[in-house]
Amino acid sequence: MDITSGSLQALYRGFKTAFQTGFAGVTPQWSKIATRVPSTTSQEDYGWLGDVAAMREWVGDRTINAIKMHAYAIKNKAWELTQGVDRHKIADDQYGIYNPLFQMMGDSAAKHPDELIFALLADGFGTPCYDGQYYFDSDHPVMQPDGKVASVSNMQSGSGNPWFLLDTTRPLKPLIYQQRQKPEFTALDKADQEHVFMRKEYLYGIECRDNAGYGFWQMGFGSKAALTAENFEAAQAAMGALKKDNGQPLGITPNLLVCGPTNQAAAKKLVEAQLIKGGESNINYKAVDLLVTPYLA
Repeated sequence: MDITSGSLQALYRGFKTAFQTGFAGVTPQWSKIATRVPSTTSQEDYGWLGDVAAMREWVGDRTINAIKMHAYAIKNKAWELTQGVDRHKIADDQYGIYNPLFQMMGDSAAKHPDELIFALLADGFGTPCYDGQYYFDSDHPVMQPDGKVASVSNMQSGSGNPWFLLDTTRPLKPLIYQQRQKPEFTALDKADQEHVFMRKEYLYGIECRDNAGYGFWQMGFGSKAALTAENFEAAQAAMGALKKDNGQPLGITPNLLVCGPTNQAAAKKLVEAQLIKGGESNINYKAVDLLVTPYLA
C-alpha cells in the first residue's frame, strides 16, 4: 500500500467499522439491573436519595416532603484502550490481520459497563451507599412512626459465592450507570505526529468517561448463604416487609435473581424447575426471572 493521507483515512474507516461490528455484537446485561443516568460534569450528586414519598389523602394544606440531603456523589472516571499498528505492516499490505483485533476492541468497549455494574454489585457487602452503610448491610437506619431509628437488614451472611434478589420494576433500578462520554474511536496516524515519526507506529484507541453507583438499597438483597428455597423465601419476605419512614409498606416486589456460574444449577432448580423432590410442586417456579452473569463468581 502506498501510504498517503487518503489511504490512511480509508484504513481508519476500516478499523472503525471493525470496532463498531464488535461493539454491536454484544448483548449487554447491565441494563437489566441498572438505570443509565446521563452526566454533564465531572461528578453527579445524588443527595436526594433517601425516603420514597407516598400519596396521601389531601386534608387541609399540602404536606411538603423535604428532600433528605445525603453526601453521595458518583465521580466519573476516564477509561482507554489503545492499539499500535506498525507502519511497515500497512506498507506491506498486512493490515488485514488487525481487523479481528479491532473487533475485540469493540467487544471490550461494549462490555465495559457490564464489568463496572456487576463488580459494584459484588462489592456491595463492603461499599457504602447513600446512607453511609454498606449497600448490603444489617444496619440501614430507618425512621419509625414513633420517631425512633431502627436498623433494617437487606442481606444474609455466609461464606459462599453471592447471589442477589432485586426489584428492577421501579424507574430507578438498584444500581446506576452514569455515562459522561460514550466510547469514541480515534487515531494518531499523521506522519508529522511525534509518536508516528519516532516509532513508525500508528495508534488507534477508544476512550470513554463513566462510572457506576448505588441507587436505593431497598431495591436489592444480597446473600452469601447457600442458595436454597429457605434462604430465597427469607430474602423475599424481608424485601416485602420493608417500610417507609412513616411506616407505610414500600411495596417492594423482587422480580430478578442474579448469580454467577457457581450458583447457576441451584438457581435453575429453585425457580425454573416445576417439580422437585420426585414430583412435588415447586412453589418458587417462575417466582422471579433469572440472570446468570459471568461477571460474578
